[in-house]
Amino acid sequence: MNEYYGKLVAPDDAKFAVLISRFNEFVTRRLLDGCLDELRRMGVGDGAVDVVWSPGSFEIPVLASRLAGGGEYDAVICLGAVIRGGTEHHRYVAAEATKGIAQTAMATGVPCLLGVLTCDTIEQAVERAGAKSGNKGADAARSAVETVNLIRRLPGGGK
Repeated sequence: MNEYYGKLVAPDDAKFAVLISRFNEFVTRRLLDGCLDELRRMGVGDGAVDVVWSPGSFEIPVLASRLAGGGEYDAVICLGAVIRGGTEHHRYVAAEATKGIAQTAMATGVPCLLGVLTCDTIEQAVERAGAKSGNKGADAARSAVETVNLIRRLPGGGK
């Protein structure tokens, strides 16, 4: 029996894009800080990370597609915060961002990590961006490194 798993130490030659929404920046900036800190802890140098600011979470899929399709990145970490307002608009934004990120990963074969918060309240978003519930940006960074390692370990995985 062969068993495969990813490691939480970044390969020396791995390159990551962090795609982050400017909308709700008071939350997303905390996600970015957690993500970058976690990448550094796993051995990713600052020169191996490009940060790209999206206007909002709805625009993340098209930008992720461009980044993942260019062949430069081993993973694209997508960060954003969709918070319920007075209408149902948040449902559409969250659904399309999630679907688009997944479709991009499947179409390109490049891991596109979902770090887009979907919260009912600002308090929930703040909790998930570094308060009580940890930092989902850091979680996405760990998943990115582990997935890149796992892909490389699988038969035919590359690099």
